[in-house]
Amino acid sequence: MRKIRIAMLTPSSNSVVEPWCYELAKSQTDTSIHFGRVEVLWIDDDPGSLSQFQDENILRGFDLLSHVKPSVIGWNGTSASWLGLDRDRLLAEEIYKRTGCQVVTASLSILEALKALKVTNIGFVTPYVGSIQKKIIANFRLEGFECVSERHFELTDNFSFGEISEIEISCAAEEVINEGAEAVVILCTNLAGAGIARIVEEKTGVPVLDSVVLTVWGAFKSIGKETSWLSEWAPAVSKLPKSMH
Repeated sequence: MRKIRIAMLTPSSNSVVEPWCYELAKSQTDTSIHFGRVEVLWIDDDPGSLSQFQDENILRGFDLLSHVKPSVIGWNGTSASWLGLDRDRLLAEEIYKRTGCQVVTASLSILEALKALKVTNIGFVTPYVGSIQKKIIANFRLEGFECVSERHFELTDNFSFGEISEIEISCAAEEVINEGAEAVVILCTNLAGAGIARIVEEKTGVPVLDSVVLTVWGAFKSIGKETSWLSEWAPAVSKLPKSMH
């Protein structure tokens, strides 16, 4: 049996991605997950913050990850949600050219799942400040999704995002659902929503899409692997067909 290697690049101050990716994929005994990091310390509208996401910084990380010859390579970060979703589309094209690997990103996996779920009115739970949240809402509107409710924790220190409790995230998600969202996106790979997504989804009947779970889902789907085993963390998304094109 050929070993499946998944390579993920994530922000340097992220404390959520690695433990959760290992937890999510632990039943997949033919798969190993490998990580690289790119320096990201804070997120706001400051030019210094935006410069952390310059292509040369990120591409260098992917070049190094390609050395383990992965089956699929992914950007386990959501920066394109506020910088512009076409950034991830262009990034994916460039990574493929450089590495020859299948490519996934958190933001594009979320978009793909939302389209497959056939929802329009969505809600967001994020750790970000209001100015970043407004950009996220505008960018998803351009993709055909209307944000009808949202919560954001008004933080800028990327490490602090990972300190937000599951209870706080769960309460925020339920509030967003109660205000009319047909699906909720827990948007940030350093926001620990994976552990509460299924609980909230089963309680409310509304799909809850956690960014880390969706990145893993996208990675396995991109190489033709079924994802029903993700039902513990994403009941609705895990039932989507392998091929949706």
